[in-house]
Amino acid sequence: MNLDRRALMAAAAAGGLLAAAPKPLTTRPTAASGSGDAALEAHLQGLAERLLARSPEQATSLGLDTGARSALKGRLSDVSPGAHADDLRFCRGELAALERYPDQGLSSRARLDRDVVAYALRLEIESAPFDYGSTTLSDALGENAGPYVVDQQSGIYGSLAEFLDSKHKVETIPDAEAYLSRLREGARAIGFETERAIADAGKGVAPPDFILANTIGQQTRMLAVRPADSRLVTSLAHRAAEKKLPGDFGARALRIVEREFYPALARQTEALKTLQAKSGHDAGVWRLPDGEAFYRWLLKDGTTTDLSPDVVHRMGLEQNREIQGRMDAILKANGLGQGTVGERMAALGRDPRFVFPDTDAGRAQVLAYINGIIAAVRPRLPRAFNLRLKAPVVAKRVPVEIQDGAGQGYMNFGSMDGSRPSTYYINLKTTLNWPKFTIPDLTFHEAVPGHAWQGAYLTETGRLPLIRVVVSGFNAYVEGWALYAEQLADEIGMYDDDWAGRLGYLQGHLWRAIRLVVDTGLHAKRWTREQAIQWAMDNSGHTRDYCTSEIDRYCSTPGQACGYKVGQTEIVRMREKAKATLGGRYDLRDFDDLVLETGAVPISVLSKVVDDWIASGGRMAL
Repeated sequence: MNLDRRALMAAAAAGGLLAAAPKPLTTRPTAASGSGDAALEAHLQGLAERLLARSPEQATSLGLDTGARSALKGRLSDVSPGAHADDLRFCRGELAALERYPDQGLSSRARLDRDVVAYALRLEIESAPFDYGSTTLSDALGENAGPYVVDQQSGIYGSLAEFLDSKHKVETIPDAEAYLSRLREGARAIGFETERAIADAGKGVAPPDFILANTIGQQTRMLAVRPADSRLVTSLAHRAAEKKLPGDFGARALRIVEREFYPALARQTEALKTLQAKSGHDAGVWRLPDGEAFYRWLLKDGTTTDLSPDVVHRMGLEQNREIQGRMDAILKANGLGQGTVGERMAALGRDPRFVFPDTDAGRAQVLAYINGIIAAVRPRLPRAFNLRLKAPVVAKRVPVEIQDGAGQGYMNFGSMDGSRPSTYYINLKTTLNWPKFTIPDLTFHEAVPGHAWQGAYLTETGRLPLIRVVVSGFNAYVEGWALYAEQLADEIGMYDDDWAGRLGYLQGHLWRAIRLVVDTGLHAKRWTREQAIQWAMDNSGHTRDYCTSEIDRYCSTPGQACGYKVGQTEIVRMREKAKATLGGRYDLRDFDDLVLETGAVPISVLSKVVDDWIASGGRMAL
């Protein structure tokens, strides 16, 4: 799509502010090797191993918990009260070690790898003043950084069952034993989380009442499931039986759930109820110790920029107006001219033509529709990429036991060994949140050419060193790419005969602009939860249920939701600059490949990479 003046102004504003931020850390990588590359590469390989040892779940997610790393398969990350302090010590030591590799003697590719890792380490070190919540390096790079240890989205209670079921392989007896070990570790981790949540409350840090109510509700429903019927038990029992593994692993898992996991979770629920009795309703982190500074760090984590809350807020308002103008034109062209854009989109979302039945049969229809969209876009991908990737992806509904607190849609990347495809989750608590015209846009974001395509470059090509795969969670790049991918889908013709689908796509972009407004509104401008929900409803046309779920998400992980539009705005700014400068030498496929092949980096680093590519006439290759 072509950007009009307002969008270009917003993009230019973001670019100008990034130029005022600290100098980018790197230059455009080239194929040439420096005399010091081998030593740095060996050090970074060792660092990658140390990071995997600190985050065993990531090793499993990547399919790297085998061979010499097989011991990781029975472990979980440290969530004890001392984890953040230990993380800071680790990052300071690793940063000091990296600083012993000066630019002299390093190729630009090696400097890129070093500086991307150094950025991540510095980001974590900057979290030192905030001794509460979830602020480890793993949190910062995993879209999980936030003020609370346990909430409707975060905590072992909501993540362990899905992780063990979908990512922990059970092929052998050692695999099954490792599953049991992780189940015990999970019970222990819940105890640590409870201890930290109580300690944080003593510092004046507790989730607001509505977050606690949702969290307690999810935990209570989980505890109401008979232990024998818990997925924590049935997943291992069924898979061990399928593989005919000797030993009653189901009975052993049941004993752990009955005697360790459920009791630990029940104690956590009771602790949260105690906090709930004293909790307030204020939604923003401004109310917490050093809350304004904490939000600036969270916003930096989410956007990898130094944009201030005020600038992000204004960017959201400006882009909200611009996108609504485009939607208004399409709505009027199709006979929908009365009311605000939000009101007309809400009415369109109730139109029987676009509503799936709110039944299990309707949910099955949604998943079938998604698979059809993925199949339809694949033949058009060569219009946007030279890369030829397989990018297998499976669509599933969000597990019922966590759907009340989960996001509306998200992606789990596939394993590096290709044994597990990427999994695209859509929250189907109610299909009424998903009018038919909204689903293509979400699918292009989560699947192809969005996250699944992005992940496939890492897992299928093997072109990035392990350290760049392990340190790849820069939110503005990851989510900015997926939002840009939504735009690409329009540009390669996926909505040429679908005016309602194009409206859904624009509504998706509008929602990301709304996020800039409500996230900064909640945490910097002291908006109430109700004010944010109403503003989002009025401007987007989404249902109250949808907006409430999303606003509560921004209360739990402040700043993260801002990375989408900031990242996409910057990628589009870079593309427009390349197009204007290169003229006839510009090729969309070359640009898109460049962004993917650079790998996940801070936005300021990506800008420098693209600038150097432009200076080479669009000829330099990674």
